[in-house]
Amino acid sequence: MAGISDAEFCLKLIPYGFDMVTLGGYNADRETSRAGRLIAQRGRPEFDFDCSELRSIINHEASRIKERFDVMVSVNIRALEPERIVEISSIESVDVVEINAHCRQPEITEIGAGQSMLMDPEFLEDFTAEVTGKARSQVSVKIRGNVPGADTVGVAGVLADLGVDYIHLDAMKPGEDRADLELVSLVSEVKGDSILIGNNSVRDLESARAMLAAGADAVSVARAAISGRLGFNLRELKFNSD
Repeated sequence: MAGISDAEFCLKLIPYGFDMVTLGGYNADRETSRAGRLIAQRGRPEFDFDCSELRSIINHEASRIKERFDVMVSVNIRALEPERIVEISSIESVDVVEINAHCRQPEITEIGAGQSMLMDPEFLEDFTAEVTGKARSQVSVKIRGNVPGADTVGVAGVLADLGVDYIHLDAMKPGEDRADLELVSLVSEVKGDSILIGNNSVRDLESARAMLAAGADAVSVARAAISGRLGFNLRELKFNSD
């Protein structure tokens, strides 16, 4: 959640049972930063910052979290240059770099970043292969489900074959206020050794358990936590080992 998920926000939520928090998303190179400035001009200033300052920003934010809690820190990054993500992976306080193949802001998708990467699976494959081959941290890829013209399950299979540590699936179901659990199940069948994080409409323990039952290995919470508070504790989740 650009402009929201910073260290201060994460520090408020960790006590609700999170074992990994995500900073960002951030724009990491010239093209995505230029797109961010255009987004800011229409009233979304959280997308606008100088990418040359990104390393120091992330180091500061991630270090604040690590000083207080023993949790993993992931950083969600929009980029067209994989080298920029590899660079962030070398920050000591960063445990996971997350390739953003998810953002749907038109200024981002028009340059081929964000969810438009799903429409060019060869580019996404080459991009991810370079990051996984050089990163000093674990690697996640966040993808949006049910994007028209994109093969969500096929993309997930390619990512799994590349050996990404996490596939973070926004199981969006267009026109419905619920996660597409059928899609979660299909992706779980091709995820290989990757950890599947299920995202979308996780609002309470019941919806979290439904996501896990559908085949996700973990869940992520976004909008339900936007106030900096959560109405449930993730430690109460009961995992069935059968």
